[in-house]
Amino acid sequence: MKIRVSIIGASGYTGVELIRLLLKHPKVQISYFISKSNDGNEIAKIFPHLTQIINNKFEDVDLEIIAENSDIVFLALPHGNSIEVIPKLLEKHCRVIDLSADMRIKNVDTYKKWYQADYVNEELLCDAVYGLPEIYPYEVINSASVIANPGCYPTATILALAPLIKHNLINISHQPLIIDAKSGISGAGKTLNQNNHFCEAINNFSAYQIGGIHRHIPEIEQELSKLAMQTVQIQFTPHLIPTPRGMLVTIYCSLNSDIHLNKIKELYYEYYVNKPFIRIMPTTDRASIKSVIGSNFCDIYLYHDLRTNYLTIISCIDNLIKGAAGQAIQNMNILSGLNETTGLQNIPTYI
Repeated sequence: MKIRVSIIGASGYTGVELIRLLLKHPKVQISYFISKSNDGNEIAKIFPHLTQIINNKFEDVDLEIIAENSDIVFLALPHGNSIEVIPKLLEKHCRVIDLSADMRIKNVDTYKKWYQADYVNEELLCDAVYGLPEIYPYEVINSASVIANPGCYPTATILALAPLIKHNLINISHQPLIIDAKSGISGAGKTLNQNNHFCEAINNFSAYQIGGIHRHIPEIEQELSKLAMQTVQIQFTPHLIPTPRGMLVTIYCSLNSDIHLNKIKELYYEYYVNKPFIRIMPTTDRASIKSVIGSNFCDIYLYHDLRTNYLTIISCIDNLIKGAAGQAIQNMNILSGLNETTGLQNIPTYI
């Protein structure tokens, strides 16, 4: 028997990636492709790359009908919308994977401050499991009713730092971690604004939301603080690069010992043993997003500057896959008791 899934918000960049990946998933049947703005339109007319692959139309049906015909519902909605939808789906015994930020921040006041929200469902926040499978045990995710699918910047950052923090190898008590992050334009979503116009983005490279105001900061600090069992602060600057997709995060860490790079690599291998989507890359390689585009991999590069005793970590993901749709399907696999790689064995495209 196949897993019945529906996608609410199916016509955005994340939504169409969910469609593409789920169509070839061997254990999935898609019940509904929900898009209020495209209700009644043929999916292949909006997305011509799906011509002769899918004949369905986008729909806008009520939640009760969706819930009756779905085991798991993906919510690819703008921030602030999922919080109204999730309780109605849970009442009908659907399990939910939310790709917005609505369920990620555990502290109500923190969420309200960073997302300018008037209402937060505190009970739901407590119940939601942060869906980073490389960090949270299979059993914890498998038993959840609501998965808070992590953001793309947090995914790349947390995966890069987790082994160091767990082994207490970096100075986090007296200084913030410096995180220099770069994302392709699709990370801004499908809604058009001046900064992601072609003429603004092409042949350009820009920093934005500078000075500690990006909304992913509290999410990253929350999860790193849990790993460290103490407060972790970050100095985070995001950049827009003139590519459709891909994310490269560079982190500068002051080591608190003279540990050799080979030993650090061993700790990373041990920490991510049996984690199929983490690749610890050779330091002779040039760190590049080309190696991950089209895949659910997170590539991690480690470089040690012996002069300063700083470790430079570079983490690369496809922001639409490991940073969104692919990770959501990885979580769906775990919820359903499947191998987490099912339907996600894509080889990166490179060219």
